[in-house]
Amino acid sequence: MGHPRRADDRLSCAACPVRSAALCAGCTAPELEAWQDHRRVRRYEAGEAVGHTGDRLNVMATVVAGSATLSRGLEDGRTQIVGLLLPANLLGRPGGQRLAHDIVAATPLTLCTIGAQDFAGLSATQPGVAARVLDMTMADLEAARSWMTVLGRKTARERVASFLMMLAHREVVAGADPNRPVAFDLPLTREQMADHLGLTIETVSRQLTTLAREGLLALPTRRGVRIIDLACLLAETGDDADGGLPT
Repeated sequence: MGHPRRADDRLSCAACPVRSAALCAGCTAPELEAWQDHRRVRRYEAGEAVGHTGDRLNVMATVVAGSATLSRGLEDGRTQIVGLLLPANLLGRPGGQRLAHDIVAATPLTLCTIGAQDFAGLSATQPGVAARVLDMTMADLEAARSWMTVLGRKTARERVASFLMMLAHREVVAGADPNRPVAFDLPLTREQMADHLGLTIETVSRQLTTLAREGLLALPTRRGVRIIDLACLLAETGDDADGGLPT
């Protein structure tokens, strides 16, 4: 794992902004106290490497704040962003793993980490933790399968709308009112969005501008997005489901 510029343990579990959705979501207060003795908070600047392909990752990590990209380089020099790490997402495997992708902080990133061996000891005494890992892993697998549809079958407009809808969905799940404009900052630059969506940066910018001109969203800042009409944006994704939004 990369060496962050700052590492500290000042973030308490009680004050953790992703406590209700993280790996430790089901832990009781006494169980959390056991985690406190082993965890370490790591902070990375935007653009800083968390790890490279082939590196040994000997921790389980939860994204507390910020975002990171999982990418793979191609022989011709191009880069494909194959995944994102967003708040509450899990990085690592019990027992450790070799990284299959480069992991780079896309924004200032905070990770809460626990050594793989320490995690194994805790999960042995806290059975709910192992079940939580399985649930989160299966959710990641389902998300990856859905993203295959986005990249393999959808138009440029549908890809951009799907990406925005995914981010809006996270805000609604976190408590935002789906009946009011949903606002968030993009975790990626236009160039990174293009790599992630298999498009050119010009196409991404054009699609965002078009969606804004049509009144579905507003772009108050370079990264800021405010979804004005969530239902219409969902229709533009090409999906025939409700996008998982609460009703």
